[in-house]
Amino acid sequence: MGAAFFYHLTQNPIEVTLPLILGKARGAGWKIVVRGNEAGRIDWLDQKLWQGAEDDFLPHGQAGGEHDALQPILLTTTRDAPNGASCIMAIDGAEVTPEEVQEADRVCILFDGHDPEALDAARAQWKALTGSGCAAQYWSEESGRWEKNAETSAD
Repeated sequence: MGAAFFYHLTQNPIEVTLPLILGKARGAGWKIVVRGNEAGRIDWLDQKLWQGAEDDFLPHGQAGGEHDALQPILLTTTRDAPNGASCIMAIDGAEVTPEEVQEADRVCILFDGHDPEALDAARAQWKALTGSGCAAQYWSEESGRWEKNAETSAD
């Protein structure tokens, strides 16, 4: 049974924070799906991940290729996980169901703390997931470093 970790981005943008969290998830041995809502944003994120430091390279691909099942990190706009991901990272308000949280090792929901719509979407997801009995943690970087500010346990 997994948990949903909410990451409230206030100090660094997604293109800085996501690679750090992806690296930790890869270190745990997980295959990962990064789920967004718009193909253009996934293309942009793909380019950002390719531009990272050579020693911090994160092997990844975009969904729809012939080698999706082999990708340790798969970028997508759908709920499919052809790479057998045990970790889901949702960006830009992409939906995650309580069933996905229960089945995954970890779900990470990253949201822009300077965007009122993103804040509202994250609050709604927190309420829906915890209301369905999912364990959740809320992490903020408001102080300049990541701190856990709230936690609920699974029912």
